Amino acid sequence: MKKLFTFIFLVAIAGFTGWQNRVELLVWGAPKLLALTSPIAENRATDWSEGPDMAVEAPADRPPNIVLIVADDMGFNDISLYNGGAGDGTLQTPSIDALAKQGVTFTNGYAANAVCAPSRASIMTGRYSTRFGFEFTPFYKTGVTIFRWMEEIEPSKIPFFLDEARAATMKPLQTLGLPGSELTIAEVLKQQGYYTAHVGKWHLGSVSDMVATKQGFDDSLELKGTLYLPEDHPNAINARVEGDRVDRMIWATGTYAVTFNGLGEPDEKFQPKGYLTDYYTDEAVKVIENNRNRPFFLYLAHWGIHNPLQATREDYDALSHITDHRLRVYSSMIRALDRSVARVTLALEENGLAENTLIIFTSDNGGAGYIGLPNINKPYRGWKLNHFEGGTHVPFMARWPAQINAGTTLEAPIHHNDIFSTIAAAAGAALPLDRKIDGVDLLPYIRKDLSGVPHQTLFWREGHHQAVLHAGWKLIRAEQSHLPQSAPMAKWLFNLATDPTEQTNLASNNSAKVAELEALLAIHNREQAEPLWPSVFNAPQLIDKTSNEIYEEGDEFIYWPN
Repeated sequence: MKKLFTFIFLVAIAGFTGWQNRVELLVWGAPKLLALTSPIAENRATDWSEGPDMAVEAPADRPPNIVLIVADDMGFNDISLYNGGAGDGTLQTPSIDALAKQGVTFTNGYAANAVCAPSRASIMTGRYSTRFGFEFTPFYKTGVTIFRWMEEIEPSKIPFFLDEARAATMKPLQTLGLPGSELTIAEVLKQQGYYTAHVGKWHLGSVSDMVATKQGFDDSLELKGTLYLPEDHPNAINARVEGDRVDRMIWATGTYAVTFNGLGEPDEKFQPKGYLTDYYTDEAVKVIENNRNRPFFLYLAHWGIHNPLQATREDYDALSHITDHRLRVYSSMIRALDRSVARVTLALEENGLAENTLIIFTSDNGGAGYIGLPNINKPYRGWKLNHFEGGTHVPFMARWPAQINAGTTLEAPIHHNDIFSTIAAAAGAALPLDRKIDGVDLLPYIRKDLSGVPHQTLFWREGHHQAVLHAGWKLIRAEQSHLPQSAPMAKWLFNLATDPTEQTNLASNNSAKVAELEALLAIHNREQAEPLWPSVFNAPQLIDKTSNEIYEEGDEFIYWPN
């Protein structure tokens, strides 16, 4: 305790003597303060449940095993399936690509949202998360402080707006999450006799009935820190994004921690073992081996490839031909994720489970502009945090050799909501009748490479920032009324059938189509619930530049409320 008071006193003195450097002081001091106030234990062994020693039925005769792999912030251009080579154009992702080549490629797969937590809430429930008020991403109060200070020190060229009254009443991040009254796909499968395991990111609440083990998972190994390795670890190669606010916040609050079957108590945290992506893969393989004799659902929710950008030295050395350091670290992280998929599929094969296992792979949203790499969502415009295609058009594929022909392709738009209904159908489970399920079962469209359109209309909503895709036409809108001399609402209209990369805004020349799509949005909005917590800021997002590129007059931007 004496060390803690000494540390706080020194930081306070430093703050008084260097107020202009308070962001740097916070970035430097926050990890040290966290280490003192919330110590993290050494690695401990996980105790995954084990199925029977002998199988009652052969794998082919029982319900399929299901593996759902969700990457974090993976852009459409981050795998070689779609573009021939990721990174600098040379990086191959053969194991991720193989899932699609041995099953189905969804060329127009959409995330439920352009940001992580609402997407994950939709994946788990098969519903637009706004139906139950999960509209905004839970956010650290410390992050708001960092944003405020950076704005005071170096104001944005495009104004950043913070609602101070709402910010003052922000609740702890861990208390914001998925209501226990919602039905998750894990609960549906558990009712069907499945063993259910979660590995990795949760981001749907860390207390009471919000934790994974209260939402249908028998076991949960949950991400509790944002670092892949300690920053000073000899095997860690780090890449910071100088001057970026989100990257600073992530490093400032970064810890190296997980919890196993925890209920949100501080003393439940312990260190992973090795590089985080590999550690999660090790644990996922244990789940498969322990439960090879019974149907299981494995939700492998990787933190990769979210920032902070950290790679292993081995992966970094393997990509020595990439000259840009940050791109090389990022590409190394993709390499680790591809290795994870390889090891999971190998474990299924070695245990005789590959033929009758449904594997679904996707990303929670598109690649982030704040890591400063310009081509990760190519050919699409936009980034994580906005509803242009770059933020929502994501890698999406599935493999189930017993049911899906290799090389199948579905061109029609599909959505994260469909994961719930498709998994339920594969397991032979009925959909709940007491709530609206927005997703559809995709199996009839892909079992024999059938053509069809699962959805006529899809929606995205975060406060005033909203989008609708209907019969090939897409409308995006967001308020600009807080800016002087601007229209109350900025609008973009695209015909994706002829302009899939959203180059030509047709809104000013097609008021009838804008009105038609806004009418659909109005109907949808009337069905949604009030947000469970409010947004506290409006942050400008450049559409065609990364966050660390210089804004110039005429650059298009949109406001992200959260």
